[in-house]
Amino acid sequence: MKHHSSRFTISSEWMILCSILLGTFTVILNNSSLNPAVPEFMNVFHSSASSTSWIITIFLLGMGMTMPLTGYLGDRFGKKTIYLLGLLLFILGSVLGSLSWNLVSVICFRGLQGVAGGLMIPLSLAIIFDAFPKNERGRVTGIWGIAIMVAPAIGPTVGGLMIEWGSWQSLFWMNVPIGLLGLMIGLKYLPHSVADRKRTFDKSGFITVTLGVGIILLTLGQIKHLADMVVWSNLVLIGVGIVLLIIFVRLQLTKEQPLLYLRIFNIPTYALSVVVVSVQAIAMFATIFMVPLLVQNVYGYSAMVTGLVFLPSAIFTGIFVRIAGKHLDRKGPKMIVLVGLSVTCITTAMLGMLQLDSPLWVIFVLMMLRGVGLGLSNMPVTTAGLNAIPEQFVSQGSAMNNVIRRMTSSLGIVIISVYYEVRRTQLIEYGNSDAISTLHTINEGFWVLSIIILVTIPAAFFMRQTAEPTKSIHHTKRSA
Repeated sequence: MKHHSSRFTISSEWMILCSILLGTFTVILNNSSLNPAVPEFMNVFHSSASSTSWIITIFLLGMGMTMPLTGYLGDRFGKKTIYLLGLLLFILGSVLGSLSWNLVSVICFRGLQGVAGGLMIPLSLAIIFDAFPKNERGRVTGIWGIAIMVAPAIGPTVGGLMIEWGSWQSLFWMNVPIGLLGLMIGLKYLPHSVADRKRTFDKSGFITVTLGVGIILLTLGQIKHLADMVVWSNLVLIGVGIVLLIIFVRLQLTKEQPLLYLRIFNIPTYALSVVVVSVQAIAMFATIFMVPLLVQNVYGYSAMVTGLVFLPSAIFTGIFVRIAGKHLDRKGPKMIVLVGLSVTCITTAMLGMLQLDSPLWVIFVLMMLRGVGLGLSNMPVTTAGLNAIPEQFVSQGSAMNNVIRRMTSSLGIVIISVYYEVRRTQLIEYGNSDAISTLHTINEGFWVLSIIILVTIPAAFFMRQTAEPTKSIHHTKRSA
């Protein structure tokens, strides 16, 4: 193994990766494992579904609002310091969450976990990029990608088992030993990045992006039905959020030290990687929404069987994300991303061809193959995009990638859930049975997703493995 710096040995590099894996896997697994626990919280605290759903919403909101800050914080105070602070806050939020006495306290401590996750996820990739040279990053981020992509898939199964065999408190306590282990390893092995004491804080950028992202995510999280989309307050809030983000973009393009260096979007490979990953996120979360409806409401299987349906996708994503990483290091992103997006597109379309008499094993096979496609495309796209930008902007690039992916996936879930409600009701009014109406609506949803993925396939031909010219991202403050 060839190393780019004498600071690290083979063992220390892999201990760095181990610390990052333990932290990120715990954060993402905890987020998705609480989804099936919402009914349990409703029973325990005698609360409504809308109130209890804040346990999920506040985590995503806290994470989305914190992520834009990680680039500045990592530069100003050092990536190791901020990452470990995030992990410590996550452990603290887990302990406090397990001791919650009412619904409000659970929501508050989940918010703390979300803020912690927002600090950790973007910086985890930046630390990996600091520790490994470009010709090894595909393989390493392939391993990291297992945590990012497998955890959301197995989270609902883990959460369901923990509730069935234990208690809701166990969903918080399970984070503590893993988090502490990651913290101890990180304290010893994570590299100290040089803190830039001259880095100034962009207050106007912070206010506009935090409020803009926060308002949009909050509003999208409250939209469950078609009627919610035309409520004037929701429309106003979405409009305010968009205006704030437009102001943020204009401010960032005029400042010497902006909160986020938006000009890295002038680098084609990075810009394309964000588009592709965002589309993949929409498709992934829409599938998580539709498959349980398909398995339970159309075919009549239990929630446990639904959880098992996601396991083949998780397993094969984990296997092929490593294969894709090794290929990326050797031959670049074009072919592996092309194959991955094509497989994802085809299997998504085939999920849209299921009939009432389709056997369950067909869904298992299609989900398995879809996992192959996601594994081959998702992490290579992200890694190639970050490889294409200058090293000093990796934290910024990772943060923006995550924020945009979170916002687009939230928007995708809103659109698909509202479409499901409207189209299914329409088909029932036409005289179709409930099962047939549900199946046709879900089939149409998968077809739309496959078309969206199809549109991104050409992006693979324009992705480069090496860093691209950087003169387009350097800027000076424009005159008034």
